[in-house]
Amino acid sequence: MKRILITGGAGFIGSHLCERLLNEGNDVICMDNFLTGTKRNIDHLIGNKYFELVRHDVILPFYAEVDEIYNLACPASPVHYQVNPIKTIKTSVMGAINMLGLAKRTGAKILQASTSEVYGNPEVHPQPESYWGNVNPLGSRSSYDEGKRCAESLFMSYYHQNAVQIKIARIFNTYGPRMRLNDGRVVSNFIIQALRNEPITIYGHGKQTRSFQYVDDLVDGLIRLMNTNKDVTGPVNIGNTNEFSVEQLAGMIKRLTNSKSEIARQTLPEDDPMKRKPDISIAKRLLNWEPRIGLERGLGQTINYYKTKIDNTEYIAKTLNV
Repeated sequence: MKRILITGGAGFIGSHLCERLLNEGNDVICMDNFLTGTKRNIDHLIGNKYFELVRHDVILPFYAEVDEIYNLACPASPVHYQVNPIKTIKTSVMGAINMLGLAKRTGAKILQASTSEVYGNPEVHPQPESYWGNVNPLGSRSSYDEGKRCAESLFMSYYHQNAVQIKIARIFNTYGPRMRLNDGRVVSNFIIQALRNEPITIYGHGKQTRSFQYVDDLVDGLIRLMNTNKDVTGPVNIGNTNEFSVEQLAGMIKRLTNSKSEIARQTLPEDDPMKRKPDISIAKRLLNWEPRIGLERGLGQTINYYKTKIDNTEYIAKTLNV
């Protein structure tokens, strides 16, 4: 049994990771300040004697004896991280410093949940880990993009200077149950609009592409990366290589929900990437990992989750007003 700390553990991805690691027989500490995470995501885990929930902000030092740390804490949707960009930067940078300090003291392995956003609006397609990216350091998305890039730099510095056992995962677009109804990202937006028969909002011409991975595939990739030997630091892309346009996604969700929604177009946000697709050659070679859940199957499971929330109007009212 390992004692594992997960920052942002009550979030969408973090809650799935907590559940998986508990099921594998580990002792899990879930840390969250509940800025975007929610106790509803981990309600079913409370009462497990190997699960501990701690309300704590990662920008403040934290002390515990642990074997592994998954550093997931940070708002990931533009809707949330642009509300308070200074807080977003602090979470990425100060959070990384605090968790790396904890890993250094305890000798724990530590994994940084980085992002495909480090590639910005890419001029290389698909994006390999060797690509440095095309990021606007002053744009509306920069607090998240540059915060994550700085966190990666910190991780590599702690590895070279202090021999901390680090892992860096670059996570591409991920979806699945427990995404907030007001998450603001394309999959959740389209599903909610379709289930309500409201206009489905497409920004720009809709030809921009994304590669969508189901959350179970991501969790498997993160755990496999953590379990590699100390010489494997990353970064490693974790994402699905099947590329879909935003228009294609909207059409698929309309069909799967039997929705009567029309398409509504709005102006493309600043610095919104036109293409996003990972090169996962390294993940295949080093982790023996590749995604297994196709988009239609994953969307079906996500839609079923959202249907239960749509039916609960009190839940919706509370969630959308957060």
